[in-house]
Parts: sequence; C-alpha cells; structure tokens
Amino acid sequence: MTLGELIEKLGGKLAQGDPEWNIDGVSSNEHATLFDLVFADTPAATTAALAGNAGVIVLQPGGASTYPHGKSIVETDQSRLWFARAARLLAKPPIASGIHHAAVVAPDAILAAGVTIAACAVVEPGVHIGEGTRIEAGAYIGHGVRIGEHCRIFPRAVLYSGVTLANRVLVHAGAVLGGDGFGYVRDSATGAYTQFPQQGTLAIEDDVEIGANSTIDRGALKETRIRRGTKIDNLVHVGHNCDIGEDVILVALTGISGSSSVGNGAVIAGQVGLGDHVQIGPGVILGGQTGVFSGSKVTNDGHKPGTVFFGTPARPLKQVLREQATLARLAKRARKPPPSGCDSV
Repeated sequence: MTLGELIEKLGGKLAQGDPEWNIDGVSSNEHATLFDLVFADTPAATTAALAGNAGVIVLQPGGASTYPHGKSIVETDQSRLWFARAARLLAKPPIASGIHHAAVVAPDAILAAGVTIAACAVVEPGVHIGEGTRIEAGAYIGHGVRIGEHCRIFPRAVLYSGVTLANRVLVHAGAVLGGDGFGYVRDSATGAYTQFPQQGTLAIEDDVEIGANSTIDRGALKETRIRRGTKIDNLVHVGHNCDIGEDVILVALTGISGSSSVGNGAVIAGQVGLGDHVQIGPGVILGGQTGVFSGSKVTNDGHKPGTVFFGTPARPLKQVLREQATLARLAKRARKPPPSGCDSV
C-alpha cells in the first residue's frame, strides 16, 4: 500500500515525502527498513525515529522543527492511534483454505464464502458462520452457534451451544464462551446444593476481542452481553447475566460476578474483583486489585470524569492515599517511646 493511500484512508498531513512511496508494514525503530512505518509520540521517541532507518515516520504536529532529507513524515494529532490503524490496514490476512479434511463439520452447518475450518475443529449442527471467518485447529463450535463475518476463533477455543458472535470478533486460544453460570440453590435442611437453571444465552457484539483462557458464562434465564468494541485480556472471568458496555477494558485476572453491569468506556484493571449485582458507571476506572462489594454502585457522580477508584471497598484514589498517610502517621506515633519519667501502661 502506498503512503498516499494510507493518508486517504486515515487522514493526517504529509509534511514531507513521496505519497507514492510503498510501505510493506510497521516496525520498531531498531528493526525498521526504508519500507517500514514507525511512530513517535514523545520528544525522545521523535529524535530516535528521525535518526533511524524507517522510511516513513508518523509524528504529532510540531514534533520537530526540521526533518531529515529522504524521510517521509506524516503529522497527526494521535500518532500512536494512526500507527495502530495503519498496522491493521497493512497486515496481510491469512489466506482462506476451506475445510480441512480432518475437521468435523455437521452437514446442515451453513458456511458463507471464504470460511476456513482448520484441522480437528468441530462444528455442530445448526451452526451459521459468516463470510471470511476462520475457525482454527481444535476449536469447538456448539449446536446452533451463530458467528458473523471476519471473525477468528483461535485453537482450542470453545463456544457452547446458543452463543452468538457478531462481526470481527476475536476469540483467543483456550477461551470458553457460554458455559453454565455458577448459580446454585441451597437446601436449608440438608445443606445440599441444586443448580439454578442455566439456560440463557451469550451475545458478543461487533469488534470485541476475548483473550486467551478467559471465560464468559451464559445467562441463567436471560442473557449475558458483551457490547461493541470491548477488549478482554487473558484470564478474565465474566459471570452469568452480566452486561458489559461498549469500549470497556477488562485486564487480566479480573473476576466479575453474576448480574453485574459495567458502563461504556470503563477501565477495569488487573486482579479486580466485583461481587454480584454490582453496577460500575460509564467511564469509571478501577485500579488494580480493587474490590467492589456485592450490590454496590461505583459511579463518577460527584467526582471528576475519569476518577480512579482503588482499594476495598472501592473509593477515590485520593481518598485512599489520604487514609494511608493518616495510618502511617498513627503507626509512627505509636512507635515513639513514652516521655521520660512516665510510667508505662
């Protein structure tokens, strides 16, 4: 793809260089060639990029007063984002290879044009798979699953029956979607547990990415839903009946209990634990290892947008830091010896 074609698709200003310059891909400063694209978003990174071998550099406006001869320079307000979007356009998609002879595909499964089913994958009856989707080796697609266009299901991922994926969804290796939720009813007389019905559905909307070995349970009697653009890291668990909003970030080792909701644009950092029936408001940021008690609500109401909440129970980070400073002063005071001449208690 030429530099001019990239700018036409992504915007930005060609501050210097040839719009007909061909770009092979993106790279780091250390490994770039004349036909690679790199980016810089700090003064130090700009200096390094301009001194490197890359033929095309994406910078923020005013990143440098002059540009070296022979470099093509694109200026844009969000150079990192421009670079990431360019990387997707420049990536060479895997070639569709049809159905491998070692795959097991039900006769009534409906496969659109350009679908790939790799070796040892299993596609059960009633499955619909959209155009350009890839099911990689050893994946299991359960009865009645519907998968949209240009999705990719990586090796050994499992989609239980009735799961629905929209378009451009990525499900990484070992993820399990649509398993039973952890819902039981206890007999008060005997203490024995009986499973509450887990017969709902799981719906994954457009452009969601689900990391390796993450698990998302189906609804009990209704649905679990992951909304458009949400990105889920590795080793995340989302319980039954949860509603995860648009463009949410869930970082590794986070656990979300059943019937909880997370608002659009929220960021849930690593090892966060949410109890059941929790409500996280739009744009809330929960710092690592934060705990939210069952039935609690965490919102930006009364706080500046983007306020970071931390600790257990979750509260604004500034408040947590004040509390810790107070405890430190009390502990220091407790360690001081009593004044001379005073009897010890």
